[in-house]
Amino acid sequence: MQGSIQLRWRYWLAVLCMLALIGCARPAPEQRLRATLEQLHQAIEAREIGDAMAPVAEDFIGEQGLDAAGLRRLMQLQMLGNQQIGVTLGPVDVQLRGDTASVRFTALLTGGSGRWLPEQAQTYQVTTGWRLQGGDWQLYHAQWEPTGR
Repeated sequence: MQGSIQLRWRYWLAVLCMLALIGCARPAPEQRLRATLEQLHQAIEAREIGDAMAPVAEDFIGEQGLDAAGLRRLMQLQMLGNQQIGVTLGPVDVQLRGDTASVRFTALLTGGSGRWLPEQAQTYQVTTGWRLQGGDWQLYHAQWEPTGR
């Protein structure tokens, strides 16, 4: 009798654990979007402009009407002026709406000659718009504002 009760408790405990894990799991689209954002982050730090531009949509619109070509030029300019670029992201808030998503985060960008301390640093509040196209997330909109000014 006692073995039967213990078996039932173990069964219900296993069911509760599975439900808790299911409740904590992020949906697949959000996981892919977060992975895309991480790849973008790593590409910028690795100074790989092609990889950094891979998720950027052709019709991208950024701060002050910046288009995809302008974003590429902005990255090139920063990479020419800084031997080393650092990106530190704050908490990332993802809001999914069907095949689109809004992602908000803070980003600390640093740049310099690659020595121990960076010569430049600025924190930005960033809001981005993404759309799911062919199974891949594309960045179609971004706004960024310096913080602490």
